[in-house]
Amino acid sequence: MIKQENIIEHLGGLPADWLSGYDNRQLLLQVDKCIADLKSIGEKSPKVILAENDPVGFISVFFAAVSCGYPVFLANPNSAEKEWQEVLDLVQPDLIFKENLTHINKNTAKDSLKLPIENFIMIPTGGSSGKLRFAIHTWETLMASVQGFSTYFAVEFVNSCCVLPVYHVSGLMQLLRCFATGGKLAILPFKDLENNLINPENYFISLVPTQLHRLLQTPNLATWLSKFSTVLLGGAPAWSELLEIAKKQQIRLALTYGMTETASQIVTLKPDDFLAGNTSCGKVLPHATVKIVNDSGETLPPNQIGNIIITADSLLSGYYPGEAEAKQNFKSDDLGYFDDEGYLYVVGRSSDKIISGGENVFPAEIEAAILATHCVKDVCVVGIPDKDWGEVVTAVYVPESDISQEELQTALVGKLSKYKLPKYWVPVEVLPRNLQGKINRQEVLKIALPVLQNSISN
Repeated sequence: MIKQENIIEHLGGLPADWLSGYDNRQLLLQVDKCIADLKSIGEKSPKVILAENDPVGFISVFFAAVSCGYPVFLANPNSAEKEWQEVLDLVQPDLIFKENLTHINKNTAKDSLKLPIENFIMIPTGGSSGKLRFAIHTWETLMASVQGFSTYFAVEFVNSCCVLPVYHVSGLMQLLRCFATGGKLAILPFKDLENNLINPENYFISLVPTQLHRLLQTPNLATWLSKFSTVLLGGAPAWSELLEIAKKQQIRLALTYGMTETASQIVTLKPDDFLAGNTSCGKVLPHATVKIVNDSGETLPPNQIGNIIITADSLLSGYYPGEAEAKQNFKSDDLGYFDDEGYLYVVGRSSDKIISGGENVFPAEIEAAILATHCVKDVCVVGIPDKDWGEVVTAVYVPESDISQEELQTALVGKLSKYKLPKYWVPVEVLPRNLQGKINRQEVLKIALPVLQNSISN
C-alpha cells in the first residue's frame, strides 16, 4: 500500500482520468497550491478543518494536509450555524478550508488532546447519540482498510461510484480505495443521480438502505443498479422486505458491518452468497478479527448472542477530544453471533436493548416486523421507563396512511411474541435520521416522552 510520504508521487503516477470528469494534472496543481497555503501559516503542525463541499476541493486539501503530516479534521460542510460553532469550539483550528476559501484562525486555544496530534486524520462520528466527536485515524489505519477490502474481493483495481459524502468514512474510503489501487472514481450527486449515470460494469457502489429503497422504486435506476459488480450496503440495518426486493431484481448486494472506528467495513457478505439467500453481514475481512463474548469476556460458541469485540489493523487510536492511544480490542455496542459457517449476524445494539418485564427485546427485530406490514413509512422502537415493567416497548412511526393503532397491532399478530408488541404508538411526520440513515434514538425519546405523558395524564 501507499506510504504517507509517497502520496503526492503516487498521485502524479495515476491515469489522467482516474477521477471522473477531472484531469489529474489539474488536480496535482491544486494539491500543490493547497500545500503552499498550509505551509504559509508558519505553524509546525497547524490543525486543519476540512469542510469543502466541492469533491475536488476536498480531495486536494485532504491529500495536501495528510502528505504534510498535518492533523486534519473532516467536517460536514452543510452543518447548521450552531453545529458549525460546536466544531470550531471543539477543534480550535489554525486553518479552515470551506466553500473553496482558506481561512486563518488567529484565536486558537489549547489543544484538548493529551498527546501531540501530528499525522492524525480525524473523522467525525456521533454514533446514535448525536454528540460530536472525532475518531482518530492515521494514514496507516486507512490503508489497512483498503488492503483488507481489495484482498477480500480479490481485485487489483477498485473502481467506485461514490454517492455518499466524502467527509464521512463511507465516502472517504471509496476515494482511498480508488486512489491506492489506481482504480477509477466517479463522485455523483445522489439527488440528481438519474441525470449522471455511469457505465457500472466492474464498479463498486456503496449505499445506505434508504438510498437503495429509493433506487429500487425507479425501474431504470433499478436496472442500472443491477449491472454493478457489487453494491455495498451499510450505515444502518436493512429491513427484510428491502432485501427480498433487491434479491428479486438480482442486485448484487454485499451487506456490510463496520463503523467509523474501524475505517469502514470489517465484515462483508459476498454478492453470490446474498443472491443464494444469505442475509448475514458476511465473513470477517483479512485485516480484522471479530469475537463474540459474554459479559465476563469469555468467547462464546457459534449461534450464541453476545458482545462483538473487534481487533483490526484499521482500528482507531482513540477519540478527540480525549486521549490518543493504541487500541488492541474494541468493544462495540453491538450484539451478534456467528453461525456454524462463520457468517456474522448482528441482532442490535446493547444500548438500544429494551428490558421489559425481565425479557430482552431488540428494537431492530420489531422495526423490521412493523415495516413488513406496509402500514408505516418509517419506524423507530424505543423503551420508555415504566414503574411496573421497567421499560415498555414504544413505536414512534411515520404512518403510510390514515391508520389506527388497533390496525397496526392487528397487523403484527402472529409476527411477534406478545411481550415484543409495542404498548404505545406515537405517530410523527418524520424521524430524526442523519445522511447515512442512522436514527438518533435520544431525539426519538425526546419526541415520544412528552406525547406519552400528555396522553397518560388525559
